[in-house]
Amino acid sequence: MSLSYQHTLAGPASCAGVGVHSGQRVRVSIRPAAVNTGIVFVRTDLQGDNRVRARAESVTPTRLCTVIENASGVKVATIEHLMAALAALDVDNAIIEIDGPEVPIMDGSALPFIQLIDRAGRRLQEAERQYIEILDTVEVTEGDKWVRLSPSDRFEVAFEIAFPTPVIGRQRVDMTVNEASFRRELADCRTFGFLSEVNALREAGLARGGSLENAVVIDGDRILNPEGLRRPDEFVRHKALDAVGDLYVLGAPVIGRFEGLYAGHALNNMAVRALLARPDAWRLAPLNATLAEAV
Repeated sequence: MSLSYQHTLAGPASCAGVGVHSGQRVRVSIRPAAVNTGIVFVRTDLQGDNRVRARAESVTPTRLCTVIENASGVKVATIEHLMAALAALDVDNAIIEIDGPEVPIMDGSALPFIQLIDRAGRRLQEAERQYIEILDTVEVTEGDKWVRLSPSDRFEVAFEIAFPTPVIGRQRVDMTVNEASFRRELADCRTFGFLSEVNALREAGLARGGSLENAVVIDGDRILNPEGLRRPDEFVRHKALDAVGDLYVLGAPVIGRFEGLYAGHALNNMAVRALLARPDAWRLAPLNATLAEAV
């Protein structure tokens, strides 16, 4: 694939599953789109203004997932794993038809969406691809949590987490992210949660569709999933996966370094908005020869 040009899908591809928070069964169809369309979700279960662009200004505050909303109040929740797959596979333009309020969680990772895009195939488009090149460091902080975006000649993601349970402890990942590395090191890493929090989350209207089939569940010092972990540090790698998806609401791939400490979707989006508010800290640029070698 030429990373200097935009791409869309070669054909449509569909899947169905349950929303991890809503508990509703939803069908998703990813379809090709024209150049410069970007990623657009269409709520086919609603009439009128049912299109929601996956852009930074559309992200609305929420817990435990990334939600986008249009001016008419139409929402699509839990977009991050699908967005990570689109970002990693360099899909610039796609129409995503969805007949419910939340993207299905599938197995809790981005792998099912990678497989979906692979089945559809990808098509080169006759339009130059623009990249968001980070020129200066932007950082947002909330207590002991922070996210930083800084210059680099490639797209790098570093993340660190720490939990008191010995099942997780302190974990860190630091890597260059491209299609090959995402497929190899991040795509299959699942979301996770704690059994002790389930009742409170469900009372808050969250995690109604969560199960051992779509999340790693921790109870004290043990993992309840009979198959165990896919990787010893699956937890922090899933956080890196989320970051890839959350950054793609910038509307273009990033050339720069993302670093997160104890962060989540809310802080990721705060960093995206902070970057966009600093026009001196970034620029839109085509992929020149130097950057092409790094990517």
